[in-house]
Amino acid sequence: MPDLKQGIQDFFRVAQERDFTRNHHFRVIDITDRGASVVTQDDLVYCEAATLPSRAVSNIPVPYMGLNFNVPGTATYPGSEGYTLTFRADGDHIIRTIFEDWSLNTFDDQSSSGEYRLFRNSQITLGMLNQAGEVTRQYQLVGVWPVTVGELSFDMKGNGDPISFTATLAYQYWTRNLF
Repeated sequence: MPDLKQGIQDFFRVAQERDFTRNHHFRVIDITDRGASVVTQDDLVYCEAATLPSRAVSNIPVPYMGLNFNVPGTATYPGSEGYTLTFRADGDHIIRTIFEDWSLNTFDDQSSSGEYRLFRNSQITLGMLNQAGEVTRQYQLVGVWPVTVGELSFDMKGNGDPISFTATLAYQYWTRNLF
């Protein structure tokens, strides 16, 4: 077994070399609906909060001579039915309108029609950033559609704080790209 050095000096040395990921080191890089990017550089996609999606591999117990041996099974994506992003609402409501339109294209209650198909090329791309603000890895949520476009809350007694809304998405799986 290797000699594990985990004293305060070792911690300090490694912390200086690698630093730590901070809670603001992410960005929404792109939102694609059926292969077409629905945001531009000027749309100011201020995503305030997100979590990286999770992935789990099923455990399959295989009994043999009174013992259960555990073997890996298929992958699942916990939370893929309701993945929530929080966006700061821009003054022209462009970002919320993107999600409203996407939702209406998925199912339009006026005509009881919509695009029910699963689109592999509908994706949300999240970027992890380093200390210099450079993207070091990307996560692409594949087969995405909006489940819920959250409300905007206004208050005439407010002091002018920017407001936010949530967009809850469903997706099939995610991929990761390292840079």
